[in-house]
Amino acid sequence: MVDILLERTVPLSLDEAWRRLTQWPRHGEVVPLTRVTLVTSPPTREGTVFVARTGIGPLSFDDPMEITLWHPPTADDGPGLCRLEKRGRVIRGWAEIEVRPGPGGRTRVLWREDLRVRLLPAFADPVVRGAAGYVFGRAVNRLLRGA
Repeated sequence: MVDILLERTVPLSLDEAWRRLTQWPRHGEVVPLTRVTLVTSPPTREGTVFVARTGIGPLSFDDPMEITLWHPPTADDGPGLCRLEKRGRVIRGWAEIEVRPGPGGRTRVLWREDLRVRLLPAFADPVVRGAAGYVFGRAVNRLLRGA
């Protein structure tokens, strides 16, 4: 099991940071070799399911995710929190995306991941943590930068 915590403070409103982070198909644009497909119809809510397919040809795998908690930020600067359960054959675990007021009118973003990669022994956790932290960190930065 690998735990990852990413923190960012950005000059965006809570709503804008939330919007950028929860446009699920855009995740496929910022994660290498990945395409994201919505399974359920919009709008996003608890029960929304999407699949991230990662890899090339026969060396690909699906990472199905379901939103189990969906609390967008409120008009009075109340924080937003989304929890995704990862239910794939290769990757299991969960992810949480949180936006909350930060210093100086900025927004603080917290991205938490709990990853379990099937068939990898525990001694591989440091490598998975480093690779996943790099990929997710880069993805969060690109999602927050993009319009």
